[in-house]
Amino acid sequence: MYKRSSLRDGFVRLFQDPLLTLGLVVVVIFVFVAIVLPILAMVSAGLSAEGLPFFQRYLGEPVYQTIIGNTIVLGLAVATFGTLIGFLFAFVQVKVKAPFKRFMHFIALVPVISPPFALASAVILLFGRNGLITKGVFDSRCLWGSGRSCNDIYGLDGLTLVLSLSLFTVAYLNFKGMLEALDPALDEAATNLGASKWHIFRTVTIPMLLPGFASSFLLLFVEAIADLGNPLVLGGNFEVLATRIYVSIVGLYDTTAAAVLSVILLVPSLTVFMVQRYWINRASVVSVTGKPTGKPQQITHPVVRWVLWGMVMALCALIVAIYATIVLGAFTEVLGVNNNFTLRNFDFVINGYGSEAMADTTWLSTLATPIAGILGIFIAFLIVRKTFFGRTALDFATMLGIAVPGTILGIGYLVMFNNPIELTLLGSPENPITITLLPKLTGGRAVFGGALAIILVYIARSVPAALRAGVSLLSQIDPTIEEASVSLGANSAQTFRRITLPLIRPAFLSGLIYAFARSMTTISAIVFLTTPQTKIMTAQILNEVENGRFGNAFAYCVILILIVLTAIAVLYFVVGARTGAERLEGGT
Repeated sequence: MYKRSSLRDGFVRLFQDPLLTLGLVVVVIFVFVAIVLPILAMVSAGLSAEGLPFFQRYLGEPVYQTIIGNTIVLGLAVATFGTLIGFLFAFVQVKVKAPFKRFMHFIALVPVISPPFALASAVILLFGRNGLITKGVFDSRCLWGSGRSCNDIYGLDGLTLVLSLSLFTVAYLNFKGMLEALDPALDEAATNLGASKWHIFRTVTIPMLLPGFASSFLLLFVEAIADLGNPLVLGGNFEVLATRIYVSIVGLYDTTAAAVLSVILLVPSLTVFMVQRYWINRASVVSVTGKPTGKPQQITHPVVRWVLWGMVMALCALIVAIYATIVLGAFTEVLGVNNNFTLRNFDFVINGYGSEAMADTTWLSTLATPIAGILGIFIAFLIVRKTFFGRTALDFATMLGIAVPGTILGIGYLVMFNNPIELTLLGSPENPITITLLPKLTGGRAVFGGALAIILVYIARSVPAALRAGVSLLSQIDPTIEEASVSLGANSAQTFRRITLPLIRPAFLSGLIYAFARSMTTISAIVFLTTPQTKIMTAQILNEVENGRFGNAFAYCVILILIVLTAIAVLYFVVGARTGAERLEGGT
């Protein structure tokens, strides 16, 4: 009874502030239109009378059972290896006395700012049957596989390698923050009681990191089963649900079939998301009851130390080789065949057809970034600082933007916004009065050439990161600071702008960087929304790779990475981040 009364009183106080009321209304409308409505539209299309027969076919035929099984196996493999790689990097970074830690940290962050299938293209050139390493270094000897599958990088093995290296950064930043937050007094107490380093690792460190293992595993699982670019480039005969959805739209023009497949893909994605939220809300592993004192004990045993360091450096060398291939490939005619230096690839991108894609992508990402950052921080402020009915639902609905695979969100936009949403009012049957509630956002003659739909997708996919970063930082700031501002006569808008926002500047900057980088590099969520009037760089890269023009694709990738790095530098300069650098890394 008390809780219900508290929620009602908080709701009343919230509505006494006109600006907060307006902000809440805008946020709810955006979340409903940009996230919830497309998902409901996709589910509705899949469960319609036209869609139900597809379920029997897709769930009953062996070929589709294999595709569903492939999707689950790929997700489990990538989640396992990606989580272990992330933990290895973080453990060496924090717990092992080793050189070149800044270099390892930088290499671990590189995949965040690169296109999702850039690594896949480079891996083909390095480790394919005629790859630079498999053929040039090992003289085409069979390094893996046998017979016709000898050195065949296509399929589950190649996808697991590429996706693990692409996604392990998420696990690395998660584990790094948790390891740095562990109280060194725990290790010291165990050591004083006579425990060995191995015993401390098994009985103290690992149990404390269990929430991190679960969170990282679940996040990587969802990202892996939702990925579209890498399976299209490197999947070969190993087909997954994301590629089958893509074929249903692009090849068969069957939106209903794609919606049904999206519903099937939605089940494991939402299941994992719900398990993750339940785990995070229930798990309570407290190691810091005040400010941690002392420095973490570092491993100095020569065998353990250099073995772990060697494993990390080997992975760093592999990542460096892959990105070096991308850069070299951009400046050569045909890498491995004709290694002559050329600028023709960049000429194609900058002065040719690619210039439009470069301008459109940068412009749309620039428009989406501040909106995503502001919305994310404002929603975090509402969730942490205000008490009102529906607060948990708002948090959950916003997080669906990243919990739901991008392919599914793209299908939802295609189903929902492929026709204008109109309201017919009273009038004569011959001349009815209609009001367009929402113009056509996708398809051939979409408003602004489909650009508005792409911007909405960019924002929907980026807001959750800013939200989580804001919630994390606001939870550590004493609310009495804001209460003092209000008691001195400032309204909520002034308090938020002058007090709250400066305090959570690192989280705001984190959200901006994540929003821009993700918008520039995303493909699965917007591949169905591009039109001849609106060109996107990642879609153009995919087109170049599918046609075997790797030089052009690598030139695109190099320019895209440079644009993202330049934007990050500008955001640092404009917004500033003199404090909270570690939080920034965790949010990005």
